[in-house]
Amino acid sequence: MAGRKKHNRRRRRGSFAPLYKLLCLALIMGAVAAAMAVFFKAEKIEVSGNSRYTAQQVVDVCGVEQGDNLFFMNKYEVAGRISQALPYVESVSINRKLPESLRIRVTECVCDVALEQAGGVWLLCQTGKVVDFVEVKPEGSAVVTGVTLAEPAVGGSLAAAEGSEAALAELRALLDHLRAKGMLADVQEIHLEREDCVSFRYLDRLNVEIPWESDLDYKLDFLAAVVAKLEDYETGTLKMMVDGEARLLNE
Repeated sequence: MAGRKKHNRRRRRGSFAPLYKLLCLALIMGAVAAAMAVFFKAEKIEVSGNSRYTAQQVVDVCGVEQGDNLFFMNKYEVAGRISQALPYVESVSINRKLPESLRIRVTECVCDVALEQAGGVWLLCQTGKVVDFVEVKPEGSAVVTGVTLAEPAVGGSLAAAEGSEAALAELRALLDHLRAKGMLADVQEIHLEREDCVSFRYLDRLNVEIPWESDLDYKLDFLAAVVAKLEDYETGTLKMMVDGEARLLNE
């Protein structure tokens, strides 16, 4: 009888063992959380990668204040607030440097495209973000005509107005290929008004014409090969409407 009672006591203690383990784990986690809340606070915010905006401007809009806990803050919300408040910021990287520093690295937009509309130009960065609206396009940006944006706003994304969907899709594809091949810097204008072709000003001396929905990878490689054979003084309209054929019509 005594052995049976002793066995039952052991069984009762054993049945509570998982509960004890969970309780200990909860206490440990609580202690760790309390330590993180007490010790890891933002005492210094470091900003890098900025040139258009000052470090203080970035700090002012990030939403993090001195004394805020580094672990309990949401890095993605911080990055989102910066990108939304500062249109020329293309991307944001947030890192914690324990025990007391927050590092914010911003990448600012390269506005290489200016889309004409409403008596001015909308500046676009490589991600398609609408960065600014100015009356005169910046030097070095390719001016785009023939595309109408739907309710463009600084900080917003590209959206085509009704009837411009195909033109915007063609523009996106052309820009992607030009950037990938390192050719966009040599493009001054892009025109998408015509129904028979897309045209763009290249090297500030050639008006290149290609069909809509062309194999852009092939067409741009062919363009580079043709230009390599031209003399620097040769100008005019370079018609590339047929694959494997390029006709230069002098101005």
